[in-house]
Amino acid sequence: MTEDNDGQPIFVIEDLHVSVEGKPILKGVDLVINRGEVHTLMGPNGSGKSTLANSIMGHPRYEVTKGRVLLKGEDVLSLTPDQRARNGLFLAFQYPMGIPGVVMGNFLRAAMKARHGEDLPVREFRKLLDEKLDLLKMDPSFVRRYVNEGFSGGEKKRAEVLQMALLQPELAVLDETDSGLDIDALRTVAEGINALRGPDLGVLLITHYQRILDYIKPDIVHVLLDGRIVKTGGPELSGELEEKGYDWIIQEFAPANAGVAPATAGSSAGGGD
Repeated sequence: MTEDNDGQPIFVIEDLHVSVEGKPILKGVDLVINRGEVHTLMGPNGSGKSTLANSIMGHPRYEVTKGRVLLKGEDVLSLTPDQRARNGLFLAFQYPMGIPGVVMGNFLRAAMKARHGEDLPVREFRKLLDEKLDLLKMDPSFVRRYVNEGFSGGEKKRAEVLQMALLQPELAVLDETDSGLDIDALRTVAEGINALRGPDLGVLLITHYQRILDYIKPDIVHVLLDGRIVKTGGPELSGELEEKGYDWIIQEFAPANAGVAPATAGSSAGGGD
């Protein structure tokens, strides 16, 4: 685990406040991720997890009212979502959308051109694509299908991991990648993410559950509650949350509940924030 080449962390969030339709959701988030680190962000429904993911990538629905988001020392908040992606940010969606009529292979090649600023010759692109498919243990026929059309939940999430493999981001935000997956699909997706771990990639893995962390071992675990990170620890913290739920966190850090209803680790099915 290393810092960026100039001694700075690869990714820093400073006192981030975000509102949606005038309602404050994030109320002062601070986070530092170094290259090579995998950070897990957990928390009950409504705590602001998906708001944070979308704000990082510049979704127009989310209004940043205060704070900074730094990638390699540069504040990206003034950049458009596509500019942020070109600079090395990547968001794997909780609910990836289908794109009828767009072949996966063509989509990936166009995305690579946008990210890296050059159009690889077809032969070179195919070679690289085959290497990534092999790394992720994916069938080559996958890339001849339309983007996410008719894909199972697991296939959609694997398609996101394949995009990450080709685009080679420097900071990847994985928004509830485990959402809606059965245990076999979860294991397969997790193996793909683990295959991409390395010294140059920072990861923010957002999840409700411990189960994906049985396969992807985080370096640091954070708990988001009522729009703030209230607790940070090692991998053992996720196990504690699995065992006890979130009630003890709510009681410790939000005695008046601060607008967050008590939630157990098993009560968050169905997504949400």
